[in-house]
Amino acid sequence: MKTVLVTEHTPRLDSGHGLRSYAVARALAAGAPLDVVYVVFGGGEPDPEFRAPERFRLHPVEPSRGARRAALYARARLAGIPHGFARGISPELLRAVDAQAPARVVADGPVAAAALLVEGRHAFAYNAHNVESDLRPRMGDAELGSARSLRRFERRLLGAAEESWMVSERDMALAEELCPGARLRLVPNAVDVAAIAPVEPDLAAGRVVFVGSFDYEPNRRALRFLLDEVMPRVWRERPQARLRVAGRGASGLEVDERVELLGYVEHIRQAYEGATCVAVPLLEGGGSPLKFIEALAYGLPVVATGSAADGLAVEPDRHYRRADGADAFAGALAAALRGEASGLGREGRALVEARYSIEAVARALAP
Repeated sequence: MKTVLVTEHTPRLDSGHGLRSYAVARALAAGAPLDVVYVVFGGGEPDPEFRAPERFRLHPVEPSRGARRAALYARARLAGIPHGFARGISPELLRAVDAQAPARVVADGPVAAAALLVEGRHAFAYNAHNVESDLRPRMGDAELGSARSLRRFERRLLGAAEESWMVSERDMALAEELCPGARLRLVPNAVDVAAIAPVEPDLAAGRVVFVGSFDYEPNRRALRFLLDEVMPRVWRERPQARLRVAGRGASGLEVDERVELLGYVEHIRQAYEGATCVAVPLLEGGGSPLKFIEALAYGLPVVATGSAADGLAVEPDRHYRRADGADAFAGALAAALRGEASGLGREGRALVEARYSIEAVARALAP
């Protein structure tokens, strides 16, 4: 059966969105190469992992800005698609899907799903990255309209999809409450753990690392919490400790000289090498944070908030150190910098191998 994955972003691995897309794509490509139709958006060329011809056939689409695009946007808005999703719908994307004559279509995220919903010619499975009506209002995302209209759209989407793939038990429950009877499947977030060699914690470096995409508001809030409230407390005990921040948008800030702002790194391993521990200081939950899973895969001790761990099958003091509030988080980081969390990394890596690997996603998608 020919399967086409449809996405509104250039396939890359530099965000949680991209990591989930890749894990699902890899699982779908297990039996035969997967066709990936994507809008050229989000920066640069597809990452090398997506350019493996034995796994993927890529079909890039250049979006238009003319009258046809405007007419499709108007149709989408009349159909109740929120502005923030409707503006991403491209007629060229829909024509490219038609050209593939697929037997099976997978919509990667809400914009691709909204496009297929408006077009109405293809049945599709929906690869959800979040329960949008739960997460977006808490983020203050004004581009998606009122919470009520967003819930109405997402209810329609879940009801229309042949199947919706949710990232966590929590999201499964939220989706079932929103759209009783929707066809749901638990497909966890995952990383290519087989391609990640563990990193040994560098105790001598005294370095905390925080990795994320800082064009994402929850990550920006987490970074401010780390910079303004947590690290000053850490420095009172360990004045030589360093903080490394890696990811898009992590540059141009006025920070203490002990903060290393790497910005975007071509190879994410560069962010983790030379680290003593990893911080995941998210102050709000939603889905399951892929950068948390990635950090566990690298085998480093992780200190995280309860909000960050929400949705993951992680146990405090076994797989990670839980810390809520600035004092607790700083104390947990200081302990990790002293080498008091060495066993967490091994247990965290083992958990990812068992529950959050591409192989686990393939098992979840098996008929």
